[in-house]
Amino acid sequence: MDFVEVPVSEHVPSKKCKVKKEKKKQKRAEEAEEKGPESESAETSSSTRIALPPTFSLSEIKNKQRRQLMFMKLKQEKRKQKLELRKKRRKEREALGDKAPPKEVPKTIENQRVYDETTVDPEDEEVAYDEGTDEFSAYFNKLINPKVLITTSDRPRGRTVRFCEQLATVIPNAHVYYRRGLALKRVIPQCISRDFTYLMVINEDRKVPNGMILCHLPDGPTAHFKVSSVRLRKEMKRRGKDPTEHYPEVILNNFTTRLGHSIGRLFAALFPHDPQFHGRQVATFHNQRDFIFFRFHRYIFKNEKKVGIQELGPRFTLKLRSLQKGTFDSKFGEYEWVHKRHEMDSNRRKFHL
Repeated sequence: MDFVEVPVSEHVPSKKCKVKKEKKKQKRAEEAEEKGPESESAETSSSTRIALPPTFSLSEIKNKQRRQLMFMKLKQEKRKQKLELRKKRRKEREALGDKAPPKEVPKTIENQRVYDETTVDPEDEEVAYDEGTDEFSAYFNKLINPKVLITTSDRPRGRTVRFCEQLATVIPNAHVYYRRGLALKRVIPQCISRDFTYLMVINEDRKVPNGMILCHLPDGPTAHFKVSSVRLRKEMKRRGKDPTEHYPEVILNNFTTRLGHSIGRLFAALFPHDPQFHGRQVATFHNQRDFIFFRFHRYIFKNEKKVGIQELGPRFTLKLRSLQKGTFDSKFGEYEWVHKRHEMDSNRRKFHL
């Protein structure tokens, strides 16, 4: 069978196409000349970076691995930009010397806090009068020494009992008694008759301490706290030896409102008001975002200039649930303040203590 070769005509570009291409090249050359060398360097730097359209979202990438890779690259690029800005500012500060502008304060929830009308001014005469006539004034005037009874809910487990025993070593003149099924309304008159000034009840749930009732005797007030993040001494790393019987110093941090002031005084009256400094022990109640962190330390003098601290334990966190006038009365008690979560926690920058 004979095959006949058919010549295939190659595509020859027309003169019009050639003219259009030449015109495009001339336009590009003219634009490059107008922009100059800076634009070329910018183009090269932008080409090295990740080129994404302005309305692009990483969630549009369907491939998971590709999406993760692009996200990591974007993070690295942002980090580099931050570092470059820091270096630039540092050089400017070094160049200006004393004339350098002050450093910018980073934005935090604490320094953006919503102003509270009940914030206490330490020089306010009304506050000073209230402090001189409230339930705790006798302790601060050294007329009464505190005496604390610590008890638990019914049938406490081992962890709650150990927590109470360790609290008794932190608070001077504290005594631990088992509840034995008695109602608090029957316990309070017995405490008053035996000259106790405080009743502390540790509640538990699922073998873990989860609540604290702190009742000042004989006239109140009574505070109810949620307890969390409890760590006993054995669970702590690098803890010091057990605390001694010396009266510790008490540090109250960041209790700024009228409510916070009264809670701070409630804690301060747990301890005698004449600390024994040679014991070198400090009990700290630090309020941050309405969470009260308790720490117990011993400070150690390394030399004339250096001082170290050693945590003794236990440590825990408190969150105020309610403050009641008078002694504990769950049915007919008058509440001064109650934490309503859905109403009060709507704004993250609003704090009550």
